[in-house]
Amino acid sequence: MPELPEVEAYLVALRARVQGRVLRGLRLASPFFLRSIDPSPTEFVPTGIEGLSRLGKRIVFECEQECFAVVHLMVAGRLRWKDAGAAIPRRGGLAAFDFECGTLLVTEAGSTHRASLHLVRGRAALAEHDPGGIEPLECTPAELRARLEEAPHTLKRALTSPRLVSGVGNWSSDEILWAAQLSPFRRPRDLDDEEWQRLWIALRETLSEWRERYVTAAGERFPDKVSAFHPRMAVHGRYGRPCPRCKAPVRRVVFAGKSEMNYCAACQTGGRILADRALSRLLRDDWPRHIEDLETGGNR
Repeated sequence: MPELPEVEAYLVALRARVQGRVLRGLRLASPFFLRSIDPSPTEFVPTGIEGLSRLGKRIVFECEQECFAVVHLMVAGRLRWKDAGAAIPRRGGLAAFDFECGTLLVTEAGSTHRASLHLVRGRAALAEHDPGGIEPLECTPAELRARLEEAPHTLKRALTSPRLVSGVGNWSSDEILWAAQLSPFRRPRDLDDEEWQRLWIALRETLSEWRERYVTAAGERFPDKVSAFHPRMAVHGRYGRPCPRCKAPVRRVVFAGKSEMNYCAACQTGGRILADRALSRLLRDDWPRHIEDLETGGNR
């Protein structure tokens, strides 16, 4: 799922291309993509694009007469910038936003249709699409602490909850917690003052660094190769590879057989290996509890 850094890169590219331009047409290839129709597509276009903004992980086209197009790419949705009038791909194509200067295509990999477009009228209607999380690059350390301590979640779950923190997802939370040297399974209420400060700094620095990295990598091109994996990530997607800080192998916890969380046991959990539910059930007493057990073959 595109997270704050990738969404911000999309916004930079879109502002350069369509802000101040007129949306001439909206072509829909999937009946599942459009989720609300006030205004309807025929009422909505043509319309001038007055601005673009981010609402959590959503991209908002701010249009004339306080109308808005809210695009949520979810897990597999992506944006592509093509020549004006480009055809919507038969496979995975959802929609096309047509401008005189080019066409913005929305695509989605796989057969599960989760990406969405809402056409809404008025700022009150737009606000209903705001999950309510605080902006991680704008909040103070005290605001971050107050918000996360509200919820009885682990740090991993709290950071990725859109109701608590805006724009942070699976990969960025892995990188943030690695930078802060905190276990993803710690409870926010158990952190001391120094750990809260580390978390706040890691949150801001990690997201800022990756936002600039994606924007710089795209340059004047459209960022059409957005991925949750990058060779310069410290732990996310790097299971078994050496941690760039301590060289211990990166560990993982698999959720529901699909997504995974990555961390460094030596840097973040005091050497303790977090239980992967599927494997720990299979191995039972043979499941290693500590990083040294991987070498000695025993459990502590």
